[in-house]
Amino acid sequence: MRHWAISRRQIQRRARARFTDSTRRRGFLVAFEGPDGSGKTTQRKLFKAWLESEGHDVVTTKWNSSALIKPIIKARKAVRALSPVEFSLLHAADFRHRVDHVILPALWDGKLVIADRFLFTGLARDVARGLDLDWILKLYQPLLWPDLVFYFSVSPDTSGRRVTAVRTPNFYEAGRDITDLDDPVESYYRFIKRVIREYESLALIFNFITVDAEQSIRDQHQRIRELFREGEQRPWSEWNIDAVTEWLSHGRGGK
Repeated sequence: MRHWAISRRQIQRRARARFTDSTRRRGFLVAFEGPDGSGKTTQRKLFKAWLESEGHDVVTTKWNSSALIKPIIKARKAVRALSPVEFSLLHAADFRHRVDHVILPALWDGKLVIADRFLFTGLARDVARGLDLDWILKLYQPLLWPDLVFYFSVSPDTSGRRVTAVRTPNFYEAGRDITDLDDPVESYYRFIKRVIREYESLALIFNFITVDAEQSIRDQHQRIRELFREGEQRPWSEWNIDAVTEWLSHGRGGK
């Protein structure tokens, strides 16, 4: 036990040294969050292009994109076989796989990671499906917190109008697994109200930077640049020590 404790402290010191070294650019994690139809993906692409023009080495990761877990989720969705609990568990597994194999390796190498949706998407959608927030949070432990979270805020009406103008919401996107409504548009409107309500609560709890996504694309992008410049000097968060320590304890991070 004593040997384990010493080893863990050594790993923690290594993590702190890496992310607080003032002689090198540290990894920086920015999350883009918001309901469907908020325009966050457009803003993420503009933000990435701008960062690269500023000399940043940028890595992008998207929600539900793990090569290992995504095929399982896709297959289960295709036959509408996901219960709210299984929906939550699989998306948390997808997230953990990307944290271990994409996000933390990039941060360790001093890159800037943009997450098009982060764990807060899981929290908002799963709570909207009736699951307990504390139970969901435990699925994502040890928690990795972004340096900045941009939350793109729109009304349920705006979300519904933008989404239904280009496509019919699919079964799970519309929340039909819990609304029991046959009409995907009606179901989407009902479900997205719940999701946005949860997002608004999370924005207060976790101190998101709220972007008015009802504004023009240009105005939003300019605002994001300003907010990033203000936030990029933030020190590394000690809250992330457990997540980095566990990752390193599995032999990752190189020398």
